[in-house]
Formats: sequence, structure tokens, C-alpha cells
Amino acid sequence: MLSQPIIYALAVLGGYLLGSIPFGVLTTKLAGIDIREVGSGNIGATNVLRTGRKDLALITFLGDTGKGAMAVGIAFAALLTVDMATRQTGMALAGAAAFLGHLFPVWLKFKGGKGVATFLGTLFAAAWPMGLAAGAIWLLVAFTLRISSLSALVAAALIAPVGFLIDQPYPFVLMSLFMAVLIYIRHKDNIKRLMAGTEPKIGKKDKTA
Repeated sequence: MLSQPIIYALAVLGGYLLGSIPFGVLTTKLAGIDIREVGSGNIGATNVLRTGRKDLALITFLGDTGKGAMAVGIAFAALLTVDMATRQTGMALAGAAAFLGHLFPVWLKFKGGKGVATFLGTLFAAAWPMGLAAGAIWLLVAFTLRISSLSALVAAALIAPVGFLIDQPYPFVLMSLFMAVLIYIRHKDNIKRLMAGTEPKIGKKDKTA
């Protein structure tokens, strides 16, 4: 049987490589588009939508969400024979690594997306109550204030406290906190525009979001 350090190292490596798959780039290339030359240059579904191809944006969203969920799922399946604490820690490490891979993919010189879709997919797979809460918070803010980045920031900020309050396993709460910190770092430009009152609302075109 593998030792805990090796199990955790494999979970991190596998999760990172899976998370590094740039679905936005791959999907748009099939349509003859380089998403890095469109809008903000971001590889996420929001920027893919700026190409006018809703189908490509949906595929990108599902891919980015799915790779986080898959990383957690693979870790769960691979660790069925170990104790619960080790399994949950391995799942959390795999999910966090997949999220990190999306933000800083090795295949794209570490220039990736902002991670919201992967954040949601990872949470749903690891601890569905937290994923459901994050999705609900995002939708609530999005429908009331109509600002996508603010929805992501509020959901990221609240999900670790929510996970703690509803007694979710600590590895998953820590994983959500790790992802939240990185979401804020990746959204630094959005935060500046929010503070300046210039962040665009959902449905309005913008090249910097």
C-alpha cells in the first residue's frame, strides 16, 4: 500500500494535470478561433461567449466544471480502500490542484482562466451542499445586481464560512478557502472596476472582464 505522502503527491499531480486541460482554447480552435485573441484573452466560458458561439461557451463551461469534478471523483475512486480522513484529504488536494491547474496551466505557460466554473464543479463533487450553496449565492447576486464578477466574489467569500456552519469536512472547507483566495487574486482587475463603479453588468459587452 502506498504511503500517505505518495498518495497525496499523486492526487496533486493528477489533479493539476487534469485541471490544466484548456477546454476554452481547444474548443475554439476547432472552430478556427484563438480565444486568447478575443475580448479579454481569458480562456473561460465568459470570454468564449464573446465569440458569439453559445455552443462553444457551453462546452467550455461544462469542460471546466467537469475537470474539477472529475479530479475529485478519480481521487475518491482511487482511495476507497483507505480511511475516511485520508480519502477526504486526497479528494481536497486533487480538487485544489485541478483548480490551480486551470488558473495556471502548464500547457499555456501558466496563463489560464479565472476559475469560477472549476470552483463550482470541484465543490459539487467534493461536498455537494457547499456546491449547491455556492451556486445559489452566485445566482442570487447575479439576478439581483447583474454583475457576474461580483457574484463569483461573493460566492467565493461566503462558501468557507457556510461549509463550516453546515459541518462539512474540514479538508473541503480548507479547499474552498484556498480556491476563494485565488479567485480574489485572479479577479483583482474586476475588483478595481467594481470599486470604481465601472464593472459591466451581465449582458453588456466588455473587453476586460
